[in-house]
Amino acid sequence: MIRKHVIVHGTVQGVGFRYWTRAEAQRLGVTGWVRNRLDGTVEAEVEGTEADVSALIEWLRRGPSYATVTGLNAADIEYRGDADFVVL
Repeated sequence: MIRKHVIVHGTVQGVGFRYWTRAEAQRLGVTGWVRNRLDGTVEAEVEGTEADVSALIEWLRRGPSYATVTGLNAADIEYRGDADFVVL
């Protein structure tokens, strides 16, 4: 099991990005959280199997249909064992 810290850049606020992210995470069985940041980016921590986390990160590179993702930064962090995926 792995955990990643992710920052998504672009037009990612005001387009349902966090709620679509939660839906995709739940579909994949990934846990963690997602939130908007004051600088206009979206931040998330996601954990699960390497394959499932990678699949969610690939989805985050595109986002929902109304979003325009211009960049994504992901870094490995310590696995915590979250029980669910929440929108903060």
